[in-house]
Amino acid sequence: MGRYIMKPKAMIRFHDGQQGAAVTVTVRVVPRSHRNQIVDVMSDGTLKVRLTKPPIEDQANQELIKFLAKVLDVAPSQLEIVAGHTGRNKLISILSLEPGVAEQRILEHIAQG
Repeated sequence: MGRYIMKPKAMIRFHDGQQGAAVTVTVRVVPRSHRNQIVDVMSDGTLKVRLTKPPIEDQANQELIKFLAKVLDVAPSQLEIVAGHTGRNKLISILSLEPGVAEQRILEHIAQG
C-alpha cells in the first residue's frame, strides 16, 4: 500500500513494506550534472536527483546510493536499488527508516538547495 505525503508543490510517494522492514521511493536520475542534489519532487511523487557521475559501469548507481545515504543519514548498506539498474528511473529500498523521517530529511535537503 502506497503512502502519499502532501507537499505544497507535489507529494513524495513512499511504498510501505512490511512493518519495520523497508519503504521504497521512486527516483529519476539525471547523470553528469554539476553537483549531487535532490532537485524536486515530480508530480507523480518521484524524486528528481542530479548526480555528477556518468551512467557508465554502475558509477551513477553507486553515487546515488552514497548520496541518498548521506541525505537520509543512514549507512549505504541500508539502501538498495531494487529496480531500474540500467535506466534513469529507479526504485530505491530504504531499510529501517520510517517514511515520515525520510520525508523530513529529503525536504530539508531540497530546502537547503
